[in-house]
Amino acid sequence: MATQSRQHALTQARLLFNQQGAVPGGIVAEPILRSWRRCADLGFDMRGVRRAELMTQGELREAQQRNEALRRLSEPAMSYLRREAGGSGNLVILSDAQGLVLDSGGDTGFASRASRVALMPGAPWDEAAAGTNAIGTALVEGRPIAVHGAEHYFEPNRILTCAAVPITDSEGRTLGVLDLSSQARDIRPDVLERVRAAVDLIEHRLFEQTYEHHAVLRLHTDHSGLGAPGEGLLAFQGDLLIGANRRALQALGMAATALGVYRYADVFDGDLDRCPDAAGRVHARTGASYHARLRLPRTRAPQPVAPALPPAGSPRPVAPSFDAATLGALARAVHLADAGVSILLQGETGVGKEVFARQLHARSKRASGPFVAVNCAALPESLIESELFGYEDGAFTGARRQGSKGLLRQAHGGVLFLDEIGDMPLMLQSRLLRVLQTREVSPLGAARPVAVDFALVCATHRPLAHAGPDAPVRPDLYFRIAEYTVTLEPLRTRADRLELLRALWTAQGPGPVLPPQIEARLAAYPWPGNYRQLAAVLRTLHVLAGPSGVVDADMLPAELALPGGQGRVADAPPSGGGTADLQSMADAAIRDALAAHGGNVSRAARMLGVHRSTVYRRAAAMGLVRQR
Repeated sequence: MATQSRQHALTQARLLFNQQGAVPGGIVAEPILRSWRRCADLGFDMRGVRRAELMTQGELREAQQRNEALRRLSEPAMSYLRREAGGSGNLVILSDAQGLVLDSGGDTGFASRASRVALMPGAPWDEAAAGTNAIGTALVEGRPIAVHGAEHYFEPNRILTCAAVPITDSEGRTLGVLDLSSQARDIRPDVLERVRAAVDLIEHRLFEQTYEHHAVLRLHTDHSGLGAPGEGLLAFQGDLLIGANRRALQALGMAATALGVYRYADVFDGDLDRCPDAAGRVHARTGASYHARLRLPRTRAPQPVAPALPPAGSPRPVAPSFDAATLGALARAVHLADAGVSILLQGETGVGKEVFARQLHARSKRASGPFVAVNCAALPESLIESELFGYEDGAFTGARRQGSKGLLRQAHGGVLFLDEIGDMPLMLQSRLLRVLQTREVSPLGAARPVAVDFALVCATHRPLAHAGPDAPVRPDLYFRIAEYTVTLEPLRTRADRLELLRALWTAQGPGPVLPPQIEARLAAYPWPGNYRQLAAVLRTLHVLAGPSGVVDADMLPAELALPGGQGRVADAPPSGGGTADLQSMADAAIRDALAAHGGNVSRAARMLGVHRSTVYRRAAAMGLVRQR
């Protein structure tokens, strides 16, 4: 009875869609309705029939040969699905990534009836050829889809109920679709789960073959699920994540852009070489825990060259500590930079824009090339042109005899990082724009331009996108450097400040434990200088305490302690506080630092962990130092 009522509602929905191009909410599922609209946009009539576009036998054989690997991998899964579905009234179908049916098998009687609507090898079932249907709509939507009876766009296809699941490889690319079709009256609630299980078999076999020579980490919430097709699979070269199946990506909340960018430590606690732990588990940075098994490569793949160890006694380099959102933005930025898209980093002073840029370089295809960082605010205006573009011998009085290559040419093959791009003189911005458009540099005094090839990353602490005579960056340059923008959030907005603080303190090397009251004070402080300021304060405390000493409140800088050495926990910024609140906190910190160092700008900047030009600009604006 419910089925008849449902079919009647769909019949009415089709009439309304034909007449008005709209359907009352709740009658047709959104993916189906989106497909109907696409079909209508193509000019299809629901009461019509699909175009006859069957391939010749020769063309079909060529298509099957092109997809031979997919067909071979799919054979066991198709047999499994036929057994699970039962032999009567069902047809299991494999298509390629364009919706062309490659193979089918099942009930011969139903196959004969399905052939009347061209559901057979050699027929295209993409939406542009067959309207709304499980194979074509699953390809467009990129997800499992079931299409029952009158949900099909073309009237003759109402005899079918179909469920289709895309088959993807370990890099997220669609290889084809597996479909189970039956008579419209035979609607089974578990049909998509059955097809999904069969696709898991295909993708599992494909992953094992692809990464035979790499380390593979298996994950599952149930220990008995390890080794079965429903497990999550991650492949590593060294500690670099290079492959993941759909199950792993879904479980860990990752996008395919993470592949080739994330390291093991970006996803899990600890090191790959020491996983799983004694309990046979791994612990994700999301807080989830999984049963795990590590399969070492059957034949060792080439391992990345290990960096040289620092001299004994030197502090360990502090690894960047990105939260999940920043790590996701980094993955996207790496893929975009590899494709030639320019990246603009925005954020307050000290949020780690250069750290982000260096990580982008290290994880990109240009990692073996140079990373050239240019602070546009620190270069003297009289020298910035020659420093950036270079010059030939004798180009001007005082020029070096051999000339100068210039920073733009030094970045050839790597990444050019232009920090504080808003402080570049306007007269040079047109020359930079010309370089970005032509990918050629004209050194001063040179007869002809020189080709350059670099990925561009720019950074700014202030808004750039506005017109007018006071705009820091020309509009045409802005749209060239800001093809993709990443905004890095300040330290005070991170909910995990205490954990971050402890990680940064441990990275300083052997030393005392931070007392809880000092930890609380540091975690509560709003840090106008962000990560740079925090790292400088921790470094200072570590040096003052020594390897076996004690960290006292009187070691804290002036902005974290009351007069007389009686420290207090700094108030957090008011919720919803505006830019003026943040600026006043930053100004107060600069004022205190200058007072503590007798007006010495360089020492105040070192204490705050910011560039001296930043301190100088703000101090001059407050009238604390004279303008040069």
